[in-house]
Amino acid sequence: MHVQYFVAKALAALLLQSIHATAAVLPRQSVSVDSSNPADALLRAVKSLDTTGAKHVDNVTTDHSVSTFTIAQGSNSSLSRSSAIDVKRLNFLYGPPVGGGPYFPTGALGTARVAADTVAIQLDEVPQLTGSALDNTEATLKSSQYDGLDTVGDYTKLYPDNFERTLPGRPVPGALTNFTQDLFFSMERLSNSPYQVRRLDPSTDTLQFRFDDSTAKKVGGSTLDSLFQTGRLFYADYRDQAELPKTTRYGAACDAYFYIEESSGDFLPLAIRTNVGTNLIYTPEDSPNDWLLAKIMLNANDFWFAQWMHLAQTHEVVQIAYMAAIRTLSEQHPVLALLNRLMFEVFAIQPLAQVVLFTPGAVVDQIFPYTGLAAQDYTTNLYKNKGAGRFKSNYFQAELQSRGLIDSSFGPALKHFPFYKDASIIFSAQKAFMRSFVESYYASSAAVKADGELQAWVEEAQGPAEAIDFPSISTTSDLVDVLTHFAHLASTAHHTVNTNELLDISSNLPFHPPALYKELPITKNVSNVAEYLPPFDKVLTQMSTGALFARPKLVGTDRTLIHQFDDEAMLSRMNAETRAAAATFKREMEAFSSEVNSRAFDADGLSQGMPFVWQALDPNVAPYSITT
Repeated sequence: MHVQYFVAKALAALLLQSIHATAAVLPRQSVSVDSSNPADALLRAVKSLDTTGAKHVDNVTTDHSVSTFTIAQGSNSSLSRSSAIDVKRLNFLYGPPVGGGPYFPTGALGTARVAADTVAIQLDEVPQLTGSALDNTEATLKSSQYDGLDTVGDYTKLYPDNFERTLPGRPVPGALTNFTQDLFFSMERLSNSPYQVRRLDPSTDTLQFRFDDSTAKKVGGSTLDSLFQTGRLFYADYRDQAELPKTTRYGAACDAYFYIEESSGDFLPLAIRTNVGTNLIYTPEDSPNDWLLAKIMLNANDFWFAQWMHLAQTHEVVQIAYMAAIRTLSEQHPVLALLNRLMFEVFAIQPLAQVVLFTPGAVVDQIFPYTGLAAQDYTTNLYKNKGAGRFKSNYFQAELQSRGLIDSSFGPALKHFPFYKDASIIFSAQKAFMRSFVESYYASSAAVKADGELQAWVEEAQGPAEAIDFPSISTTSDLVDVLTHFAHLASTAHHTVNTNELLDISSNLPFHPPALYKELPITKNVSNVAEYLPPFDKVLTQMSTGALFARPKLVGTDRTLIHQFDDEAMLSRMNAETRAAAATFKREMEAFSSEVNSRAFDADGLSQGMPFVWQALDPNVAPYSITT
């Protein structure tokens, strides 16, 4: 079954299910569904639950005619305000997980919000699916031009004249020409997939595998132990994929060493171990075909890891913390208004993942080496048990420090770290906005402690919501950090590994298949790597899957990161300091976008120290919210 057809049916089913569920829990006389505008009908239905006299009890309203936002102190903590929160607490409830992970909204208001988010994401998906279907049809008609995909080079012929609707920007410069370079492979760990690799600490870590010193010296200029002891050895571990329930395709369960080359300072691959079959260990000293296949095997493992890690570490983390905020903060509270902006479409993701990705026979079963149900369980395990669900511990710099990628107390610093460089610029601007926002509403930390709604949010998140590692908020700095982390997870953390980046580089063929199509070799000296790559029909399925999560049509619109706080309806109810801070953020993002957009190769054929041009965090390309 074609992915587009499957997804279209799933979206329609989710929308109808949400509408029917809303109608079932709301008073019959309050539901008036206008088929021409289901979103408005759902919002009217939600608003009909307000029996307190308050004008704002729903967190999805588009009516911004009431007075300015106010924090909950003194006379602002009115009876009508607290009563409106009580209505939400009775009607926006914690339900069973959907698609794994934490609780998911239920109750009248919860169901209605899910339905509204589903309407919004459907509007984004339909043109994507339509364009992808047309692209696939045209690519099929030209299939003879790819020479049967008999060689690795044949796969690069797929892109130049195809998929212009799905991938209008084409693969990033260098992706189709430089992918065999070791520096290309290693620097992907520091740009478009930066969430696995870590520096090994000789005081606490041990070497997970060894190979002969002579090969290590030829490749890395030193023995493995010397690289380890000097803090120049890094590690990536995908061994937890070895025992996952399998489909008919194949996958390794690689772990790998990377190192900092002493003279050049380059970050390079050292060795890859497969952990399946005869457990071969590959290095750059192997034949070009064997070494290329080893890198492709690791990329397939990383494809699996990165997608489920991003689901657990971004979507699911903000989802549960936001649910706690909805249940405790008034619709008149500026913090909730800000979260509403950042969390656009957030509740559409888990149902979409469950139906489109995880259901037996759905997308994961079609293109990965492991099943959709395995993907759901893998994601949940990352969220609950592997650290992905932690809120405070995964703050931007703290998480990178914990892996020895920045501010390491041992070993040399990374010469180039493109993800950190780009994300830092955006993160700093987000934090400056949040600082202005918080300090304009709270004159002191004492005012933060005195905000009963804010403290109720913390109590709710740490208690009934069971959010993992959600911090106490006792100072203005605490609140700045929490809100900045929301903005980071919704933008830089997410769009580094998903959205447009996914098609631009992370699922480009031939270097990034989600699975292998031939049993892994038990000896070296592979003659043709293409035998392990997807056949043409699976290429189309892979492209369709990427199209489902890409958002090229948002590029240059008011949905991009430039406009993360640029919402007139929201800002008109904020104070002057917040409006000024939003304008500053917008200017800074416009300037940074110009810088990113102008990137090209330097005289050495590199960009940011890489043999490809990485622009995933261009603020005029990346969406402002956690949309896919």
